[in-house]
Amino acid sequence: MSYRALLSRTAFRRTLVSVALAAAYSSSWSLPVFTLTPAAVGLTGAPVTADNIILSDFSTVNFTSATNFTERGFLSITDFQLGGANVVAGGLNSTYSLYFDFTGSGHLTSANTNPTAGVTSGAFDTLNYSLVAASGNSTFSVAGNNPTVTNAGATQVLATGSLQNGVTVSVPQSGSFVPSAAATVSFSVAAGKNGFFSPQPFYDTAFTAFTNSLSTVTPFGTGFTINNGGGNLNFAQPIPEPETYALMLAGLGAIGFLARRRRS
Repeated sequence: MSYRALLSRTAFRRTLVSVALAAAYSSSWSLPVFTLTPAAVGLTGAPVTADNIILSDFSTVNFTSATNFTERGFLSITDFQLGGANVVAGGLNSTYSLYFDFTGSGHLTSANTNPTAGVTSGAFDTLNYSLVAASGNSTFSVAGNNPTVTNAGATQVLATGSLQNGVTVSVPQSGSFVPSAAATVSFSVAAGKNGFFSPQPFYDTAFTAFTNSLSTVTPFGTGFTINNGGGNLNFAQPIPEPETYALMLAGLGAIGFLARRRRS
């Protein structure tokens, strides 16, 4: 595959989607179904059954050296999907909200360090998160290069997790760049919150992927912010080759972003 093709927005998007479709709908890998029950943890909302979670990314990536970076942010859960179609989650982002509060760090693995000059790749070294539930509607923004969340009501931690492995890729486009990331993380239900999750025991591994459009990325002196970027998360057992699911998840991240674009 040539970099010239990747530089085209349409070609890049189609490449990711093709990879995702080939992998996600093969006979050897599928998205496991889960049910979330807000009332089980005191939230006002209807149970939702899905196999994919659509996320909005509000985060800051800061380079602490030429090849090392940190990331801090929030991933707001905006929608759920089942079999590729959006499903209604009654009360979501109205009577209750769900989001991931995360921090991470990593390093570049390519010789190129300028994302506007060529494809830049990297790997995560750390990634830690909490899945937070809040009463009412939580709102997110990026102000002064800092991601923020404003909660309307009380919050509680439903689950936590950390990095198993993950990758990043930045592709130059129109004088800027499109950052993507994919990671496998552990998923551990918090004490007393089991009723929120089904099946039980719940899945202990999650896959997440993001492909952020140019309009959501704002560079600054030592890094860049992502304001309302697009991605997704789902649960499954690990598949053997990290490179395979990294590409697959990058494609799924693109599908999640396009689903959000269609909805809006």
